[in-house]
Amino acid sequence: MNSSNLMVLTNTKLLKMGDLNVTKLKTKKDRANYIHHLLNDIKALDLMIDKGMIEKDVFRIGAEQEFCLVNDQFLPESKSLEILKDIDDEHFTTEISNFNLEINLDVLELGNTCFSQLHKQLEMLLEKAKKAASKKGVKIVLTGILPSLSINNANVKSMTNVERYSVLNDAIKGIRRQNFDIHIKGVDELNLLHDSVMLEGCNTSFQMHLQLSPKTFVDNYNWAQAISGPVLSACTNSPMLFGKELWRETRIALFTQSVDTRANSYLLNEKQSRVSFGSRWHTGSITDIFKDNISRFRSFITTDFIKDSVDMLNNNEVPGLKALGLHNGTVYPWNRVCYGRTNGKPNLRIENRYIPAGPTITDEIANMAFWVGVMLGKPKKYNNIHKQWDFKDIKMNFFNAARYGMATQFFWNGSYISSYDLILNELLPMAYKGLYSAGVSPQDAESYLRVIKNRIQAHSGSEWLIRNYRRLLKHHKRYEAMQVLTSKMYEKQEKGYPVSTWGRLFGENDFPFIKPKVVKHIMSSDIFSVDKKDSVELVLNIMKWKNIHHMPVINGDRELIGLISWNDVKSYLEKTKRLDDSVNKIMKTDVITTEEYVPVEEAKRIMDNHKIGSLPVIKNKKLLGLITRNDFNG
Repeated sequence: MNSSNLMVLTNTKLLKMGDLNVTKLKTKKDRANYIHHLLNDIKALDLMIDKGMIEKDVFRIGAEQEFCLVNDQFLPESKSLEILKDIDDEHFTTEISNFNLEINLDVLELGNTCFSQLHKQLEMLLEKAKKAASKKGVKIVLTGILPSLSINNANVKSMTNVERYSVLNDAIKGIRRQNFDIHIKGVDELNLLHDSVMLEGCNTSFQMHLQLSPKTFVDNYNWAQAISGPVLSACTNSPMLFGKELWRETRIALFTQSVDTRANSYLLNEKQSRVSFGSRWHTGSITDIFKDNISRFRSFITTDFIKDSVDMLNNNEVPGLKALGLHNGTVYPWNRVCYGRTNGKPNLRIENRYIPAGPTITDEIANMAFWVGVMLGKPKKYNNIHKQWDFKDIKMNFFNAARYGMATQFFWNGSYISSYDLILNELLPMAYKGLYSAGVSPQDAESYLRVIKNRIQAHSGSEWLIRNYRRLLKHHKRYEAMQVLTSKMYEKQEKGYPVSTWGRLFGENDFPFIKPKVVKHIMSSDIFSVDKKDSVELVLNIMKWKNIHHMPVINGDRELIGLISWNDVKSYLEKTKRLDDSVNKIMKTDVITTEEYVPVEEAKRIMDNHKIGSLPVIKNKKLLGLITRNDFNG
């Protein structure tokens, strides 16, 4: 989910902040000029609303498709700029990660066969991308988080070589002034410090836009917030990151933390994250939503301004509200209000940012039809929902859906209800009503909403990924299982059938594409280690209990400082019989090591040449894993 997502609705496409020459705000003069234009844009928007200039009684849809690039090993491939050049189509643009690209689909008026039209255009554009990518030995994968990603893919070396991304990275780091502290706890736990915003580039989404009338916009925005949890629960497709099983939609936690400008401190931090669900219902005017974001979040980038938006209105011109759009593009609520122009007319829309990419195009268009249908099919009893429901209940619903997907129990209309029952018995009928009321053809409504119904009765993308990943881990080490899972997901996507029809994997032991194997494919990362101050007696018992013959010795920074083998312990005890001695008495400090991307054959030669039975795997002196001779037989 690219941090540069400023969308301006036009008659042909959705343009991004990437089309602007952005720079970091540095001088007092630059800041004053930017704030002047920003506040004038708010005045101009108020004037357009008061004068009835904002387009009404017209519904339009649009979408952005982010996708991943992988090589023949199904690992991320950083060739986005080369492929983009060969595609040569203005619908495509870059992402912050060089192994991602994005398609901006045409804006369509809601009605008739708009969803199948969008489907056909997306298929056509992706096919164009596939042809260009195949010439570079690259494949395209639709997924919320690529299963085969590793932490090495999230460093600045993987950043797309476009100036605005480095400007963004420097600006956010400058505000934060410390590393990003990422902590996501699910079935597994991810806990790491990171030095750039590049973890944000691990997210890929299918962002959906719905243009609405200004008259009921604020109430409809609140409704969009209320339905976010249930809609998300049916659409999750990002359950893993770096081989760890986290939330059913891990993007929600990852994106929030990866661009968080709030610094950690000893004080209770009450500030809101730039990526946020919000903290309250909106009850004022449309511009109050923008004003709230301006009040909470300071701008850190700017661009060139030529015309004053209020002056443009006085000259009967429709302004683009460039400063407001630029600020809006650096604040990331999961439901974001956007201003745009279509055929010269100003309009307002909601951008749904929480839906992941994939598992197939059919699934994505079905997600969109479901969301749009529920938005427009709202019963009258849910009008002014801010007066009926507590905001914290719908916020809790959203994060529970991100954590648990279809297993979520929602607090809905005063009582608890399962995701299955809520969607099947209330939201799907509501979606049919909403689509029919907007003039969507029965064929489009039925075909896409049936995809949602089949999915909740079978399994989501997240469920398919997790169940099959667990199966693969019975036969493969983590890194290899991540690649195999990605390859199988790609095969299923290419067939085009919705995820509800995907069966479990078979023949998971034969994957000739993984070659040559590297140390990371065979190493054990869940290893027992000891401190140099631990007693020999403790080491002896751990080795007996766990039936292990080699134990790394690490310090408090997880740096490898020594190695102990069963033979070391045995020979030492035969000489001294002192169990209360510490590990530093017997550990070897001249340890032969290797790195995770060294070919397996080379690691085997190292062990043979040095006549050793184990080989610690390190990165920047820190212990990552361990391989023994038994690992070569896997």
